[in-house]
Amino acid sequence: MRRLSLAFFSIVLTTPVAAQALPDDFVYLRDLDPSIRQDIRYAGVNNFVGRRLPGYEANECIVRRSVGLALQKVQRELAQQQVSLKMLDCYRPARASREMVTWAQDGHETAAQRRYNPGFSKSELFRLGYIAEYSGHSTGAAVDVTLVDLTAPKGPAFDPDRAYADCIAPEARRAPEDSVDMGTGYDCSDARAHTAAKSISPAQRRWRRLLVSAMARQGFVNFSKEWWHFSLPGIGRRAYDFPIVRRLR
Repeated sequence: MRRLSLAFFSIVLTTPVAAQALPDDFVYLRDLDPSIRQDIRYAGVNNFVGRRLPGYEANECIVRRSVGLALQKVQRELAQQQVSLKMLDCYRPARASREMVTWAQDGHETAAQRRYNPGFSKSELFRLGYIAEYSGHSTGAAVDVTLVDLTAPKGPAFDPDRAYADCIAPEARRAPEDSVDMGTGYDCSDARAHTAAKSISPAQRRWRRLLVSAMARQGFVNFSKEWWHFSLPGIGRRAYDFPIVRRLR
């Protein structure tokens, strides 16, 4: 979820000493379950801002240990159906949220960026509730996730120079994500991305229900406007700003 962390909780600044020097009970998800796939979208250019965000120095999912252990249980359940979780965003440095605020207020929007909010301009994202000033991502309690069908062939790679259709277009025309078809692309600000949207196909609804139910059984709560966003209650509201760096071992 692109809720931006500027207020309502304190920001803890940490100085990176080593790649694995994580604060408190944060962990690299790979250390708990390397079978969970990762495509941390803000570590590259395939996202609604169109560039790597500050603090995302590696394609690594970092979470609170309790969140990671819960994800491990979800993964074990899904594996019985030949399905895998795929992480799209996990812990988010507070500096990245500040960059999102700057982007949303800069008065400029490219065609590639507009793919993510085809029905209105990005200046409307605040008013419509798609962007706000608080994010559980910076606490390590929230994750953005989709599903991968392990029996399906690998999909095409994202091409930053290609003019893809918007995030509500049919799967074959929108930017590839190498995951199941959830009815919209990731980070899509549109009513079709609402978890309970009726304007998607029965197959797309089944994939959403599978994800939501599997996550709910381990205590995760879904954000109703984004089928991909889940949080684990009870983690706390303190935000962090340490960078996401490469896991060494």
